[in-house]
Amino acid sequence: MRDDRTPILVGGGQLVQRDADPREALKPQEMLERVARSAAADAGAGDRLLRELDSIGLVTSYPNRANNPVRLLAERIGARPAHEYVTEVGGQIGVTLANFLAERITRGETSTALIAGCNNLKTVARARQAGIELDWTGGGEGEPELVGELKMGNSDYEARYGLDTPPHIYPIFENALRARRALDLETHRKQLGELFSPFSKVASENPYAWFPTYRSPDELTTVTPQNRMIAFPYPKYLNAVLATDQAAALVMTSVAAARALGIPEERWIYWWGGAEAVEQAWWPSERPDFAACPAMLDSTAGALANAGIGIDEIGHFDFYSCFPVAVEMACEMLGLDMNDSRGFTVTGGLPYAGGPASAYTLHSLAVMLQRLRDDPGSKGLVTGNGWYLTKHAAGVWSSAPRPGDAPQASLPDPLPSDGMEKTPCPAVEQPSGRGVIETYTVLYDREGAPERGIVLGRQTDGRRFVANTPGDRSLLEGFVADEQIGREGTLSQRDGDNVFDPA
Repeated sequence: MRDDRTPILVGGGQLVQRDADPREALKPQEMLERVARSAAADAGAGDRLLRELDSIGLVTSYPNRANNPVRLLAERIGARPAHEYVTEVGGQIGVTLANFLAERITRGETSTALIAGCNNLKTVARARQAGIELDWTGGGEGEPELVGELKMGNSDYEARYGLDTPPHIYPIFENALRARRALDLETHRKQLGELFSPFSKVASENPYAWFPTYRSPDELTTVTPQNRMIAFPYPKYLNAVLATDQAAALVMTSVAAARALGIPEERWIYWWGGAEAVEQAWWPSERPDFAACPAMLDSTAGALANAGIGIDEIGHFDFYSCFPVAVEMACEMLGLDMNDSRGFTVTGGLPYAGGPASAYTLHSLAVMLQRLRDDPGSKGLVTGNGWYLTKHAAGVWSSAPRPGDAPQASLPDPLPSDGMEKTPCPAVEQPSGRGVIETYTVLYDREGAPERGIVLGRQTDGRRFVANTPGDRSLLEGFVADEQIGREGTLSQRDGDNVFDPA
């Protein structure tokens, strides 16, 4: 590989805006400009670096009122990039975009790139509550190239039974993995707190965290009016926080471009490789095994293989952490002890540092950049997960140059997941007879009362079903008091919907 085409991160910037009056809050383009200038200053090259940008990629944010937000940002920072990119939605896409631009650099198609993203959902929510119309910039000439594919993450059929948002869907994987690990409910509850309490500790020391507050394991898992149950087994403090005002930006260059701009080598963080993969069973209800993620294994093990290293050589992790099962599943797929002393976050995770829509991993990379600078020679692994453990991306970075050939982001052949079950398992539209539970959850109302049971399982003929339980409160309270996986019941239709009666 020609050394001058080595991809490196040279600068990172972050911003958090708390408790802003919607009338005075920064607009999306203002936030993006600030973090772009912060990243360029972090590289030590300032405005000159921004003027030299040949590529800008923006992680899609909500709400996006601009036709071409990339062009609007470029005009604000004095850049004239030849390549403009926007992305699909998904928690993996920041890592995907970084890998995409890194590969362009290795091929000589890009030399200096800016990656940025922002989230303004907190300001949007406050404006709606106050009846304020936000005057945010639209427009932008030209049409940027789309990185990724825009596709819904759950089906209308799933939504009909309550599987419609991340807080409602991730618990089905959590409960399945708990049963696979043969944990009783109380041991599992304690394990969830012990896993995420260290995340909150990291967030408490992160100046850009949305909730910079340490919480003990019991505080995270004990249900209270402030920590109400959302969907069993996750109370509020174990859910990603989406309504934030945050932004992050990264500057990536070739080694040749960094040298030409006079960026000191101690600022450089080298890309060692990456990978991405998508679950063959796209819809969450069709996963053949709710306690496994073959594509997560492929992307993460693939990134390590492309970097030419093993998991034991990673000094710093940031696993995507929207809900505990995302971290637990990463450990399960990679054979890691959940008490690994290295820890699994550098930011504090999505429930505490903040889960700003699709842009969280830009914050991961910005913090990892500094962590690797502070630990010369070390290596870091950053992962992302989109929709419902559906889309996966990973990247390996180091403060030391990568030996050997050019890094890449392709998947290995054979795949690490070969031998795992991947074939989609579509659900029967109108199941009947007897069935057995594979996984489940119960949704709660804002007053903390259980209101809807969701069951996924198999009929006696082996076909998958999705159903609700009867809505009786005493039944639902009993449903979460004991393990339900493996329990049998009767399937029927009431008012056109599938019902699983555990009687």
